[in-house]
Amino acid sequence: MKAFVVDKYGKKGKLRLAEVPEPDLQDNDVLVEIHAAGVNLLDCKVRDGEFKLILPYRPPFILGHDVAGIIVRVGSKVRKFKPGDEVYARPRDGRVGTFALSIAMNEADVVLKPKNLSMEEAASIPLVGLTAWQVLVEKAHLKKGQKVFIQAGSGGVGTFAIQLAKHLGATVATTASAASTNLVNSLGADIVVDYKKDDFEKVLQGYDVVLNSQDAKTLEKSLHVLKPGGKLISISGPPDPEFASEKSLNEVLKLVVRLLSHGIRRKAKRAGVGYSFLFMRAQGDQLGKITSLIESGVRRPVVDRVFPFERTNEALAYVEAGRAKGKVVIKVR
Repeated sequence: MKAFVVDKYGKKGKLRLAEVPEPDLQDNDVLVEIHAAGVNLLDCKVRDGEFKLILPYRPPFILGHDVAGIIVRVGSKVRKFKPGDEVYARPRDGRVGTFALSIAMNEADVVLKPKNLSMEEAASIPLVGLTAWQVLVEKAHLKKGQKVFIQAGSGGVGTFAIQLAKHLGATVATTASAASTNLVNSLGADIVVDYKKDDFEKVLQGYDVVLNSQDAKTLEKSLHVLKPGGKLISISGPPDPEFASEKSLNEVLKLVVRLLSHGIRRKAKRAGVGYSFLFMRAQGDQLGKITSLIESGVRRPVVDRVFPFERTNEALAYVEAGRAKGKVVIKVR
């Protein structure tokens, strides 16, 4: 089958369109004919080698973390699905590879596609939806009446997280350019800070939760908008000791992680707030709850552009340039 593979780690390296063997089907797997694949900044970072200490993929490997398609075969122990089912998923770490014609995934990572979405719309959801869910519901325990600051509201995670936070009853602030203000307002943002004109830390105060997705400077500024006891949760790093334990990293890597996050953890403690890092994980049960929100109209996908399969490298470059409003998707079939 055809697939886009990483031949070697390298900054902004091109993926190679290659002929690769069909994936092996394990007993608990479903084999999915891919119709669409979402593109994420995570794909660019994995290709560049930024996560090779914690995600040791050995080149050549197929890239891609979001998928929507049709099941064509199931393993001997699969009970939830059958051939012909339309599904979507974020395959688990170690088994990614959605920039291809097909993929085998553990059935625990897979759910039926929302009935009211196209394949392209469905493929835009899993990674950003699970990220937002795991930050706001699982880690922050966001409650009605609380205040949350979600950075980069017009981005992939931002467009989903704003809608989820509003559904949970929170007051939502975000950053966006003037050109994106109408979009984030339509998603439910109550306060929009134009990052080109204003410093958010001078405008926002007394927040319960911050979802940080930006650089180290922005991370540190985020401490100033939280009230005592607030939670700063970062999806862009640095990783913290709890993450190292969850990933069962060796003692050397645990020490490296502790040192990487020492500065921000110290400053957070001094400010009386909590700091934690989230590296989202595949979770079919949570994705099923997200499906319910989508089918009931609580959440809608935001798709910026759809690229044909043969232009996968262009799609990655577009995402990396930071111009996308919402998600970028590859139409495979």
